[in-house]
Amino acid sequence: MLPFQPLLHAGVFALTVLQALASDTFIAAVYEHAVILPDPTDKPVSPDDALALMNKNMDVLEGAVKEAAQQGAHIIVTPEDGIYGWQFTRESIYPYLEDIPAPVVNWIPCTDPSRFGPAPVQERLSCMARNNSIYVVANMGDKKPCNSSDPDCPSDGRYQYNTDVVFDPEGKLVARYHKYNLFMMETQFNYPKEPEAVTFETPFGKFGIFTCFDILFHEPAVVLVSKMQVDTVLFPTAWMNVLPFLTAVEFHSAWAMGMRVNFLAANTHKTSIAMTGSGIYAPDGARTYSYNMKTEDGHLLIAELDAHPRLSSTFPPAISWSSYALSVKRFSQNDRDFTGVIFHDQFTFTELSKPGENLTVCQKDLCCHLSYKMARKRDDEVYVLGAFDGLHVVEGQYYLQICTLLKCKSTDLDTCGQPVETARTEFEMFSLSGTFGTNYVFPEVLYSGVQLAPGEFEVLKDGRLINKTKPTKPVVTVTLFGRWYEND
Repeated sequence: MLPFQPLLHAGVFALTVLQALASDTFIAAVYEHAVILPDPTDKPVSPDDALALMNKNMDVLEGAVKEAAQQGAHIIVTPEDGIYGWQFTRESIYPYLEDIPAPVVNWIPCTDPSRFGPAPVQERLSCMARNNSIYVVANMGDKKPCNSSDPDCPSDGRYQYNTDVVFDPEGKLVARYHKYNLFMMETQFNYPKEPEAVTFETPFGKFGIFTCFDILFHEPAVVLVSKMQVDTVLFPTAWMNVLPFLTAVEFHSAWAMGMRVNFLAANTHKTSIAMTGSGIYAPDGARTYSYNMKTEDGHLLIAELDAHPRLSSTFPPAISWSSYALSVKRFSQNDRDFTGVIFHDQFTFTELSKPGENLTVCQKDLCCHLSYKMARKRDDEVYVLGAFDGLHVVEGQYYLQICTLLKCKSTDLDTCGQPVETARTEFEMFSLSGTFGTNYVFPEVLYSGVQLAPGEFEVLKDGRLINKTKPTKPVVTVTLFGRWYEND
């Protein structure tokens, strides 16, 4: 039996490659994982205890990999922090780290596990990929020694990186990415000296990869799409939802549409900190997604995507985001503008006081235009049109231009901008646009119950976000979320 096994694996791998080459599409999978967390401690545990915890999580991930492969998936993305969690200091995470070499070493850990020292996590991930003939994307920790000859070397003599790895269907390490934009709580990690633009080729397109908070910054996120011309972005994340604009499923879907690229987002699952929301997104909308704040279960998502979306007949045209808004006069001069706060940013709002009308609200250089007609004006729900043009400075510094139609938490205007998940108001029509100074604008439509609206809205070439269904489902928010990177 032993001589036959390598031949069998080679045959399965060759068949997988041929199937991918024979098609202009591929099957993608993402797994939202309810991570088994270690006990909080400031002191490092033993390497054996660290590995035992990681193996518990990898047992679950391996089950998802096997199921995805059985359903024909060519690649699966697993979440950030999915192997060991996030409750660490710099010292306590050390036993969980491995030395991850650059992919140029041409290494298959499954068949040569000790080549670069102890690497049980890389060995197991490699074997998951090899044994199931599937690309496996995972997040883990990398450690790199340094010394006094490096002026940036930390006092403990090592760099520690939040790292994504990719293993191909033979189990070979084909990509390694060190997270560049660390979230404010990631004090256990260092950021690399330069941002990394990591890509790799597959039989079904060119892939790029980055991690969680990276998505809000020009490097590496925009560089991968605009300069490196990747077809698909892989996105391990540990995303804590922030309504109304930064809920995982709405923002990640919007990012894929705004950047016109496939996007595979795998989130961790922890409802106590509002961590859920994974999906497989295409330039024309979500293929599949999951948002679950009710149970603590993991969830596997699988969908088919165009391997080269730019060549697809459904690839959306380029948008001139400010064209319409700059061509029209201010819709209405009103004296009912007021201010409100959304995620620490001060917006200028105006109320939608009539069943239908044209409105404009401005802040600094941004004017947001809205035409709308409600299916029925309700007395128990209040909506506003809002504009924000400024630098967000809370968990990071990044310049935003946002136009939004949103439901207030109550009929008290002081609640406008506070998180809302449910609504009952439907719209016969809406058309939202803005005088954006950036071409990086992400269209979001969120329905009641944190539901997306794939195929139910579109962005016209002149930058107007409009509804296609009449009436809509109950609306929580309609938003054009702009990132003006040059102003950061």
